[in-house]
Amino acid sequence: MKKKIIISILVSIILISVLTLSVNVAILKTTVKSFNDFPESGCAEPEIENYDNGCYNITTDKDFKVMQLTDVHVGGGWMSYKEDKMALNAVAAIITAEKPDLVVLSGDLTFPVPFFAGTFNNKTGAIEIAELMEKLGVYWTMTFGNHDTEVYNYFNREKISEFYSSGKYPHCLYQPGPENVDGYGNQLFNIKNSKGDVIRSFILFDSHAYTPDDFLGILWHYDNIHQNQVDWYSEKIDEIKEMNGGKVAPTSVILHIPLVEYRDAWYEYTDNGMKDTQNVKYIIGVIGEEDPYILCGVGEDDLFETIIEKGSTDSVFCGHDHLNNTVLNYKGINLVYGYSIDYLAYSGIDKIGSQRGCVVMNISAEDGSQEIIHENYYQDKYKPFYEKEEVTM
Repeated sequence: MKKKIIISILVSIILISVLTLSVNVAILKTTVKSFNDFPESGCAEPEIENYDNGCYNITTDKDFKVMQLTDVHVGGGWMSYKEDKMALNAVAAIITAEKPDLVVLSGDLTFPVPFFAGTFNNKTGAIEIAELMEKLGVYWTMTFGNHDTEVYNYFNREKISEFYSSGKYPHCLYQPGPENVDGYGNQLFNIKNSKGDVIRSFILFDSHAYTPDDFLGILWHYDNIHQNQVDWYSEKIDEIKEMNGGKVAPTSVILHIPLVEYRDAWYEYTDNGMKDTQNVKYIIGVIGEEDPYILCGVGEDDLFETIIEKGSTDSVFCGHDHLNNTVLNYKGINLVYGYSIDYLAYSGIDKIGSQRGCVVMNISAEDGSQEIIHENYYQDKYKPFYEKEEVTM
């Protein structure tokens, strides 16, 4: 009798797994097919040269628009179909309206957590993202977040990195980056004019995921930038300066998990009664997360100190904390939170709208100066193919 029960349970598990797999495959096909309803975005086609693994020169004599989208959180399974549809709808509407020259997705493109998405397959959501971006016809790249490759997912970082860099999607500029540097997706984008001058560079980091004592990510122990990444950053800043005839070009850093200095800046500001200090200047936004407010790496790294030392980077952009959207200037560096897209990961976040949107960086062709604008999705100028949902602002 006991043997029959065990066999019945095993058969049931197998049948459920097969059924779930079939449903998720059908959903993927339906989702990708639905992209045919979206018009092409009409984004420009800048001149792009890939001169090394993950290193690009983009040549233009016009002002250049970079868009940060973060924490799209596509589940890719049967349980998240509704939320995924809303997220992809928002991405399409924002890109179509803004027509950026380059989009950077700064981590957590996917959220393949089975209790939310109904799947362990983290490649499904990646396919949906890549298919949508190719349909829109916009050049884009990405950095990894902590959720893109969970330890229990089917595909690890290396395999998902291979997918994005496979060449199947011509508008995807993602490359894994140098092999001797930790992580996948450490990349460099130089915006140059026709004279060959670098007017601004964007340096992207894999900010990793969890610390070894929290490999499941349930303690919120997040990793930091590793030392060989800091060394790589320093080398690239010197390389850009040499490329620019000895002139320092302004640079921006983009990653997923905020640096420790985001927390340091916020605590210094709040400890001073929510007033500016010698180090901290409040610019815009709110910290909407609950205590500890800033979920940065639990250790220390030397990236911010190296940024100060090198003297070229004027801004750092992150995601990760979906309800934070501040810009704080800390020791002369703008520490920027991107607006999230997420409809799935936080309970009830699909009904909240104040944090959903994008960050637009308008780069001046004259001097590489950067205008940073947070754009909320619920403006009239963003007209999605499917109707916008009702939210609380």
